[in-house]
Amino acid sequence: MADESLRDGAGHLSDTTLLRTPLNEAHRRLGARMVDFAGWDMPVQYPSGIIAEHLAVRSGCGIFDLSHMGRVFVRGADALGLAQRCCTRDLSRIRPGEAAYTVVCQPDGGIVDDVIGYVLGPEEVLFVFNASNRTKDMAWFSNHASGLSATLDDQTLQTALIGIQGPAAQSVLQGLCNGDLGALPGYAFARAEVAAKPALVSRTGYTGEDGFEVMVAAEDAEAVWDRLIEAGGVPAGLGARDTLRTEAGMALYGHEIDEHTNPYEARLGWVVSLKKPDFVGRDTLAQIKERGPERTLVGLEVEPVGVPRPGFVIQHDGEPVGALTSGTHSPSLKRSIGIGYVPIALATPGQALAIEMRGKPVAAHVVSLPFVPHHSRPRAKM
Repeated sequence: MADESLRDGAGHLSDTTLLRTPLNEAHRRLGARMVDFAGWDMPVQYPSGIIAEHLAVRSGCGIFDLSHMGRVFVRGADALGLAQRCCTRDLSRIRPGEAAYTVVCQPDGGIVDDVIGYVLGPEEVLFVFNASNRTKDMAWFSNHASGLSATLDDQTLQTALIGIQGPAAQSVLQGLCNGDLGALPGYAFARAEVAAKPALVSRTGYTGEDGFEVMVAAEDAEAVWDRLIEAGGVPAGLGARDTLRTEAGMALYGHEIDEHTNPYEARLGWVVSLKKPDFVGRDTLAQIKERGPERTLVGLEVEPVGVPRPGFVIQHDGEPVGALTSGTHSPSLKRSIGIGYVPIALATPGQALAIEMRGKPVAAHVVSLPFVPHHSRPRAKM
């Protein structure tokens, strides 16, 4: 789960009209290159560069400012009921203290957003939305709250969210946290103190590595950020976040998924709970599952002739069959990789395809996703 391309909206707004996270000045002091990302002034990289930041996460610990992501609490007697109505996953099976990745779908099965829901209790659920979708998601939930006792409380501007990711993430964070992080399973969370500041600490992330995301009050963000750096966390920007999630085969809203894609073709059928009571899009999704999707998302290794980018045409026997949704040079694998949709018949690993780059076909072949193994902590057994 993340937001639209680093290019989307870049340069369209002046610095004075962009939203700024509580860590904006900290990024500037560190010499970050700042860009307009979904209306927020965000660090794309620091002086060390994207590759160094990427490898720091894979081998040690990187820290990310995720404060542009929406943080919205749904509260009331029917908070869980509203979550159930809007989300495809059966959140009634998620216990308090646990979180779940899910999608919000239109009646036609198209994806409104991919989100994480944190069940704080029977009458309170915290949702983390993509930054570019926060306003849309708020309206979507509000419009589907008819007849329910539930209210939305947008705390995005009052809080900060910091990601701590990598094999050393636990050791870096544990030195600042008064809770036992070793006892926290994947997709679980707990209230604790981090750098002596009240925090919500979750074992979640978007890199494929083990790690955490820490939500604190906006006024406490810099103190926590600085202590994480002192403890060994390497600041990493949006550029490294994108190469990391691409290697991990994770969907990016606005690329792999949007209102014109459905969960089954996006390899997200596992977050659709057709057995739960009715939810928006259920009937259409049931039909899609029964007949099977016509296309599917695949990983592609590409010959080293330039860097594949989103939108590049995927070919088979000289004919266009799809397009890349993401593409990059993998710092971990040291080769060019891409993700894109192809017809089901062409989705078998090993299938020979080509990517049109600068008007010429470049050899590629289908590989299983993810490109690099995941090392995230398993969630607790139900």
